[in-house]
Amino acid sequence: MRITIVGNHRRLVPMAALGTLLCLAASAPARAGIADAVKAQTLPNGLRVLVLENHKAPLAIFNVFYRVGSRNEQMGKTGLSHLCEHLMFKGTKKLGPEEFSQIIQQNGGMDNAFTETDFTDYFEKITKDHLDVPITLEADRMANFEPKDFDKEKHVVLEERRLRTDDNPEDALDEMVRAQAYLAHPYHWPVIGWFHDVDGLTLADAMAYHKIYYSPQNALIVAVGDFNADQVLKQISEAFAGIKNGPKPPPVAELEPPQEGTRHVELKHAANLPAFEEAYHVPNIFSPDSYALEVASEILSDGQSSRLYKKLVVEKQMVVDIGAGYEMTSFDPGLFIVSAQMRPGVKAADTQAEVEKEIAALRDTPVGAEELQKAKNLEQAQYVFGQDSIMREAEMLGMYEMLGDYHLVDKYLDGIDKVTAAQVQRVAKTYLVAANMTEGVLVPTGVLPHGGGGLSGGELRHAPDAGETAEAIR
Repeated sequence: MRITIVGNHRRLVPMAALGTLLCLAASAPARAGIADAVKAQTLPNGLRVLVLENHKAPLAIFNVFYRVGSRNEQMGKTGLSHLCEHLMFKGTKKLGPEEFSQIIQQNGGMDNAFTETDFTDYFEKITKDHLDVPITLEADRMANFEPKDFDKEKHVVLEERRLRTDDNPEDALDEMVRAQAYLAHPYHWPVIGWFHDVDGLTLADAMAYHKIYYSPQNALIVAVGDFNADQVLKQISEAFAGIKNGPKPPPVAELEPPQEGTRHVELKHAANLPAFEEAYHVPNIFSPDSYALEVASEILSDGQSSRLYKKLVVEKQMVVDIGAGYEMTSFDPGLFIVSAQMRPGVKAADTQAEVEKEIAALRDTPVGAEELQKAKNLEQAQYVFGQDSIMREAEMLGMYEMLGDYHLVDKYLDGIDKVTAAQVQRVAKTYLVAANMTEGVLVPTGVLPHGGGGLSGGELRHAPDAGETAEAIR
């Protein structure tokens, strides 16, 4: 399940499709949820604000989402979204480099940010009595962006790419597979950008990019925590209402044509273990097939009783790790990915043949009632438990609002609950087929000179704290 976030928010989808989705959401059976308690406001400059009181702990989360990610970049300027994220911590007309984070820490808080294909999120966790601090600071760097040490920070990003991709064989393989799966759409390039593109970026590029995409009309604020919602709305309005908009961001118009045959890539790279990745084009949340694809990924790979784990890890002992994931909330149609690391001496072709048997079984035979219900229970439990975190609540509200309506956050459980065995079989027959697949194989050329490795994935974060994990954020 990807509520990324992952990921991100469609302009390629016709407005009629969005209208249909929102109508379905509005007519779905009501469950106890969080959306009804949200207070929403749109400022005159177009800035959208969502505020949710949550009094479980004396804390507050403040998020500023910008609808800009790698999908908004152009060939030759890839990596600009992620570089801008780094530069947002390097000073404004009022603050010096890293002074933003220092002030947050002095007030007992923590801050970070991450960039994905579809959006960038800046967030602070702080005690409820100091929420005014991130509100003021975020308004300042939206309006007064003036980064220092550009060349030094660009070097940091290039080193991050070397560490994260060039020296990480699984991420390098994932980059190759996605580049081959997407030939026309900007999902073709990685969030961190191609090395030579990032190396050529200038401060002028960053300033121009910020002017277009970092404006109120392209932003969304989500605050969740132990506070008075009306008071927080007033504070946000006072801090952000006077910020002027830059040029209107251009729409992403590129469409990925249908794939009509299996595509293959091979990566020869120093690696501790051989690996492979298979990617299938699938629709996103705007399709009625999305929930069935969510359940299909659960059946295949979530937990030790899932089909792929049981067959390939336990029974066949061919792999040390295997997973399947579906990018449901990507802004544009995404990918359903199966990836694995083989045991030493196991051939990728043999492992892929076993994976195909399991996917074929999903296509050929309806899943049993007990297995289907278990998959639904796991999906729903993960979703509900995630809402126990105010960070997660804020992220989910932001994600669904960027997709069209934050009320969708409370429709997910019903969507999963309605999935039938016939629907799971149909989406497997429709999308999980060879003609729609891009496969990549990692061929080790030697042992890695350092630790690391593992299945690829995850957004790019700014200077993560050592104790901060993706689980804590998500």
